[in-house]
Amino acid sequence: MKARDLMTTSLVVVPPETPVAGVAELLASRGISAVPVTDAEGRLVGLVTEGDLIRRLAEEKRGPLGWFLGLFADSRRLAQRFAKAHGAKAADVMTRELVTVDEEAEAEEIARLMERHQIRRVPVLKDGKLAGIVSRADLLRAVLVPPEAAPGEQTDAALLKAVIAAMREQPWVDTFYVFPTVKDGTVAFYGFHRSEEVRQGLAVLARALPGVTAVEVRTEPMPRILRASL
Repeated sequence: MKARDLMTTSLVVVPPETPVAGVAELLASRGISAVPVTDAEGRLVGLVTEGDLIRRLAEEKRGPLGWFLGLFADSRRLAQRFAKAHGAKAADVMTRELVTVDEEAEAEEIARLMERHQIRRVPVLKDGKLAGIVSRADLLRAVLVPPEAAPGEQTDAALLKAVIAAMREQPWVDTFYVFPTVKDGTVAFYGFHRSEEVRQGLAVLARALPGVTAVEVRTEPMPRILRASL
């Protein structure tokens, strides 16, 4: 899978002059861990993360260096730390040196970048502008989606559409983490379920659809790390 297949495109962005307090409120109210900073032309200029704001709090409590340590300090890094701790705008606290990819980047390449740079998300650019973001959760979805089966009959394709439509009608179905497939009339579910009741509900939902000959629920219990992000 490529970045264009994985990335989240419905992004909240802020301009560089956004007050830091406004960025913090946005992260908290939206339940997100980072927000891209873009200029007037839509070009990505930085990223403000929870880590940036947490480090800001830590730096505010840090006292000045003594004269002796100051002799060996890197003035550039000290200036950056001061700006992040006392700056009033997103441009002051954002991370500027970003690892990015284009829409054609493969999932494996993105995973290697995350591992190498110890980052949790990678912005995706198109024609120099922000097109989306691939997070670790997005990469996990790529692992969960089973390989595509060989093209089957039209009845299977129509049945798959019916299964997906039925799932979207039920508020208890996590469509972000449950992936259905249909082959020869057999509906199979992959991914994660919140509870055993949800797992049973998926089976009942599929069996109720005309044309379904069998149902296989192959989902696994949802890991704690994913529960915490919901």
